[in-house]
Amino acid sequence: MQTGTRSNGSRVLMAWSSGKDALWALHVARETGMEVASLLTTITDPYRRVSMHGVREELVRAQGRALGLPLMEVRIPAQCTDETYAAAMRQALEQAKRDGATGAAFGDIHLADVRAYREQRMADVGMDCHFPLWGRDSAELAREMLAGGVKAYVACLDPRRLPRELAGREYDLALLAQLPDGVDACGENGEFHTFAFDGPGFCESVAVTLGEVVERSGFIYADLIAADEQRGLASSEQETRAASAARRLGLKAAVAVAESPSHLRPPRRSPAT
Repeated sequence: MQTGTRSNGSRVLMAWSSGKDALWALHVARETGMEVASLLTTITDPYRRVSMHGVREELVRAQGRALGLPLMEVRIPAQCTDETYAAAMRQALEQAKRDGATGAAFGDIHLADVRAYREQRMADVGMDCHFPLWGRDSAELAREMLAGGVKAYVACLDPRRLPRELAGREYDLALLAQLPDGVDACGENGEFHTFAFDGPGFCESVAVTLGEVVERSGFIYADLIAADEQRGLASSEQETRAASAARRLGLKAAVAVAESPSHLRPPRRSPAT
């Protein structure tokens, strides 16, 4: 079991939530000599979204492409039990181990119970745990991530801890200044979750637009939509409206011809012409 010490030669999975902490942990892991084999993420079916964060699966795949890393998706059902989750994760880890991975890196900062849980699960399959960000001061770490180029949006928040209008906002210094007293600057206690759209290792930004902001199961989710998909939807809607307008115009033209005097109507052509 490792923390943030140098781990040259380790070939690891990066536990991937799609958020800023995972991205910065990936960056630090690489800086300390780890070889990151792939991203490991959990997708909830049938929603096809990252568990907890509510980020669409196509956006996580776009992150993987931008980072040049394959994405290992662990699919779990809605209302997943601990036993079902553990079995699905174990199967994925055992496959990764057969493929040569020796451990996994996580973006946890200071939640000891979460760390202990991960260590036990990894020990069960004979793999190491790495925590590149462990023990860091959250406020200092948040500023370091932003200075290092991490760009992210707030994808989900707990309205009991944060104003709901912060959902969908960019995670930046201005947002940090607006966090209420007692809220962790990195959202380590579950106050909020983010989607990283650019930062260290990205060959290009993952362009998104903000869709609906909705409340589900006591949390506020900002639906982030891939810009390409949004353009496709807009284009499809425009084509539908254009086709509908054309039909209406065509119908009006046909009625106008039918009602016009016979000498003003276009001549009929025979099938041969």
